[in-house]
Amino acid sequence: MTAHEHAAHAAAGDAGLEIENHSIDYIPESERHAKLSSQGPFWFLGNFHFFTISIGFVGPSMGLSAGWTTLGGALGIMFGTIFMAFHGSQGPEMGLPQMIQSRAQFGYRGVALALLATLFVFVGFNVVNVTLIMSGLKNVFGLSPALVAIVAAVAGGLLAIFGHDLMHKAFKWALIVTLPLYALVTLALIFGAGKGGASAAIAANAASAHLGFNWVAFITQFAIGASYNISYAPYVSDYSRYLPRHTSRTKLISAIFLGASLSGAWMIGLGAWLAQQLQATDALVALNQVGAKLFPGCGSILVVVSVAGFLPIIALNTYSAMLTLLTGVDSFRKIQPTRRARVGAVLAISAIVLVCTLSIPGNGVALLNTFLVLMLYFLVPWTAVNLVDYFFVRKGRYAITHFFTPDGIYGAWQARGIVAYLIGFAAMIPFFSIVDNESGKEIFVGHFAHLMSGIDLAWLVGLIVAGATYYVLSRSLDLAAEEKVIRKISERDIVAMARQTSGQ
Repeated sequence: MTAHEHAAHAAAGDAGLEIENHSIDYIPESERHAKLSSQGPFWFLGNFHFFTISIGFVGPSMGLSAGWTTLGGALGIMFGTIFMAFHGSQGPEMGLPQMIQSRAQFGYRGVALALLATLFVFVGFNVVNVTLIMSGLKNVFGLSPALVAIVAAVAGGLLAIFGHDLMHKAFKWALIVTLPLYALVTLALIFGAGKGGASAAIAANAASAHLGFNWVAFITQFAIGASYNISYAPYVSDYSRYLPRHTSRTKLISAIFLGASLSGAWMIGLGAWLAQQLQATDALVALNQVGAKLFPGCGSILVVVSVAGFLPIIALNTYSAMLTLLTGVDSFRKIQPTRRARVGAVLAISAIVLVCTLSIPGNGVALLNTFLVLMLYFLVPWTAVNLVDYFFVRKGRYAITHFFTPDGIYGAWQARGIVAYLIGFAAMIPFFSIVDNESGKEIFVGHFAHLMSGIDLAWLVGLIVAGATYYVLSRSLDLAAEEKVIRKISERDIVAMARQTSGQ
């Protein structure tokens, strides 16, 4: 680009109208225009919506009181956010999407194993997202589920096509609009708004009397909270890679942790109390009920704003799914990460989400619970391998140009990462506990989970086994030889490689 073209590109980017030029390629230091101050609010909104409220329904559906549900969910959210936040520091330090960096642990082509797991998560999240919107808007306004699904998928897809800058702006404005409304709902709930007449109050009190504490429900709520924020692990550096390289790691990790954990704990707690006091099973219906008691039309406003503020989350999943899909294709057939490739990938992903959403029946909360448990199983071994490699084995030292060739120092297949992932996943299976909470039917409960009355510790086993296995296998790595290669690579070499890769 000429200097004039760079200036025009920057001006268009500032206006929020420019389609992002980058995807799976390296972000040069000269284009790192993001600010650290944006990360906390961005990830605060990442959990600040009715999807997270729905997670608070799980504990009461298993007999757990609102107080214990809030505590279990908050502890789980904070635990999961630890992993998420540490992944976030990789973005500015490497200037790459998360799953490209995973080629160091799994190999240029071997990363497909992790890509399949993360793509399942991104697409699955949006299937649940759109299902919850469809159900809520049908129950509140009687809208056609198919029409709602199409509008939601298209809106999320458009935001994902425009990309990083516009998405950050959309998150900012969604937070400004939703924050006062959810604060109002929380205060209203504290003072008893939303309860019906005497008969409804009696029914609510009777139902609440059966809620208390049990370990199975508490640990399930903890695990679901943890899995919810661990699921952000493959996303987070996608949205921090535009930060300057020398951004403070401590400040960035702290900003991500505080933003994601505070909003997550708040929304899960709100959902728990909505479930206990109102017997809520649909977050949008519950928000409408509370709002209707405040002033005429408030319930409808809450629902509309909640859905509008949630569309950037659909874009978040679509955008990262696009990066994952392009990384997968590029691992077997070299592609140029052009805008056309980005748009094509977004359209394909949006179409898959629509087909799945319109063909999968079932209760939203039950679907949510089952999906979050499955999601945790697939992601835990990957996050353990990736973080152990980054912080304890290679300690942030990577040859960036070698991520883009199967003939580099990371090779086409890295047996250490693949074996550690598979061993970690296999070790989890006897601890799996997948139950349909709506019917109480066991989908799959492993031997050790049976012995522990259904308590699910598979995620903990997976973290320990996969991480430890990778660390032991990595003792044979020749890090000194890698360091010699890394020292020969300059920023100019990386930028030249990135331009060649993208066809610029």
